Amino acid sequence: MLKFLSILQITSALLLVASILIQQKGTGIGAAFGGENAIYRTRRGVEKAIFLATIIFAVLFFASIVVGFLFGPSL
Repeated sequence: MLKFLSILQITSALLLVASILIQQKGTGIGAAFGGENAIYRTRRGVEKAIFLATIIFAVLFFASIVVGFLFGPSL
């Protein structure tokens, strides 16, 4: 069981990093200082799917870490 949990953590971490890196950049550093006029827009299509996948991978990674922390010595 411990081996499965380790594989799950590594896989979910890699998928999380990949999904974060392939997301489009919305605004640059200039927006933090008021340099750009940000316009609210909704995510559609592939962009929305990548966004939702990022959330799912983050939850999966966090849950596997919590399970490993709570039940690690008994696994």
